[in-house]
This record gives sequence, structure tokens and C-alpha cells, in this order.
Amino acid sequence: MARFETDSSILALGEALAGLRRERGLSQAEAGQRAGMTSQGWGLYESGRRPGLFRPDVQRRLLAALDATPEDLALRVPADDLQSHRARIPVQAPTIIRGLEATGRVFEGTQPGSQRRMTLSDDTLAPWAGSGVVLEYDPARWPRRDQGCVIETLDGSLLVRLYDGADADSLFVRGAGGAAETIGRDIVRSVSAVTARLER
Repeated sequence: MARFETDSSILALGEALAGLRRERGLSQAEAGQRAGMTSQGWGLYESGRRPGLFRPDVQRRLLAALDATPEDLALRVPADDLQSHRARIPVQAPTIIRGLEATGRVFEGTQPGSQRRMTLSDDTLAPWAGSGVVLEYDPARWPRRDQGCVIETLDGSLLVRLYDGADADSLFVRGAGGAAETIGRDIVRSVSAVTARLER
């Protein structure tokens, strides 16, 4: 069996993918699960040992799992590698989602009908969203920094917060009045990005 040789452009793209994954606080296993593959399969893309990373369909699948776009990936590739291989990294224009305080993008790869809704019953997150506002959220999307998120805990509670970041053990969010809060991943079942705020 011939050994697959990696070139610098594939390695740079794999490292950029790994950077996006780490930025979102996901392990290779979590990212792979979102993309419908094993952690080993995901790791092969990050290490440059699976050549399909330049294919647009593969990029869309992997980046949808990270709630990212080909543009986000291209921005993480070192300038030298990007210049010499620009034609191989398709950059698409973002689609703006209306109704969010921070603009986001629409991503392919999520299951139809995965959107859920909830109505806020208090003004904890005012002025971002007050009592009576309906939040639409997508369990298949990880939130971006400063984007609303719905956190489901192991006891079934739903917490609505503004997402700041994450690491392997904790989620960093903001609640009432912008107060910083740390939530342990050991009590979290899922984290979903808020995709729309609907005023009644």
C-alpha cells in the first residue's frame, strides 16, 4: 500500500481546521460526532492524512459541524499557503441572519426541522431579549462568541445565556447585566445556538 504524502497546503488547512475546533471548545470526538464520523476520521483531516479537505462538499460537512464557513477556514491559513493555494479554498459570501444582535451565517449540513423554540419568561437577558420574546435555537449548531445560546443541563433545565467561549471543562457565558458565569461541562447535556429572536 502506498503511503499518503501530505504537502504543506494540506497540513496548513488541517491545522486551520484544528484551530477552529479548539476555538469552539470541542474535542475531535465531539466534532466528529457532529459531522457523522469517528474521532479518528476527524483526526485524519486535521493531520492532513485524508486528502478530501480541499473538496467543497467535505469542507461544508466539516465546517457545519463547527458552525463555521470556508471563509473562516481560509482566514486561519497562513498567508503564504493561502496565496499559493487560493484556488483550492472556496470562499463563500456570508448570509446574514436577521433578528440577532450579532450577525451570524446560515450553514448547510444541519437536519431540516432541527430548530426549536422557547419563550422567555423573565427579563434576565434584557436588553438583548426580554420577557415574551420567542427564541429559535438549533441543537445542531454551536454558538459563536456574543451569540445567544440555550444550554440544556442534565436535569432538563434550559438556561439562556450569551456565549463567550469554552474549554474542555467549562462553558464561559454571560447572564443578567452582562455578568460573567462559568458552567461546568459535567452538568451540561447540550449547547445550542440561538438563530432568531422573534418579538411578539
